[in-house]
Amino acid sequence: MLPMKRRTPVVSGISIVLLLLTTVTFAQLPYRVHLPLVMRIGQNPLMSGEATFYLEADGSGACLFDPIPGDRMVAAISYLNYGNADYCGAYVEVFGPQGSVVVRIVDECPDNPGCGLNHLDLSPEAFERIAPRAWGRVPITWRVISPPLTDPVQFHLKDGSNPWWLAFQVRRHRNPIATLEYRTPQGQWVQLNRTPYNYFIRECQCTGGEGGPFILRVTDIYGNTLTETVQFTTLSSGGLSPGELVSGSGQFPYGP
Repeated sequence: MLPMKRRTPVVSGISIVLLLLTTVTFAQLPYRVHLPLVMRIGQNPLMSGEATFYLEADGSGACLFDPIPGDRMVAAISYLNYGNADYCGAYVEVFGPQGSVVVRIVDECPDNPGCGLNHLDLSPEAFERIAPRAWGRVPITWRVISPPLTDPVQFHLKDGSNPWWLAFQVRRHRNPIATLEYRTPQGQWVQLNRTPYNYFIRECQCTGGEGGPFILRVTDIYGNTLTETVQFTTLSSGGLSPGELVSGSGQFPYGP
């Protein structure tokens, strides 16, 4: 497991007064809430929680996405919701006291008193869309949405990948990812295990390994599928080029 970035959400005295005026008390719960594997169309529940902000927000974090210069509309989600990277790459619309904002989930807000169930730790720029930064902590509601992306999904090959151990990551997906399947050279579909650092692992105990092209089937939480043939660069040594990002050809339809 790779080390996780740790942070302390920024809180001010004003935020304490604001929360006392609300009718809901958010207590730390002894369980975790994970995103369903496949949701029925029409289900996009409105979640109630709190929001803070963290200064280090740059698009990187526990989900192991690369920072995207100029894109600061990002957030970390509570460890009670994070699950097995279930929300990584999901877009959520956040409603606060003074406005709303759409952010992409890129990180996990760690286990501490400041990150309860349904908590979102926003970038400062995103927080300012829903409340003055001086408030520090505010009550919010939020829900998963399907943003108007025009580019196809992308596939990233993790550093350290080789023909016997492959780690795939799906990026730029309109809807949250439920599963990733791999078609073996024998034509069988195998569901890959997802890691908490948001990669799907294929291990091959086979002679010569597997060098691609790879046929991958991605399923979103609404049951929509994309089947893509992905070819990463083959090195002169016969291995693969780790860290490479390859675009697919399709994108998921809009959810509810």
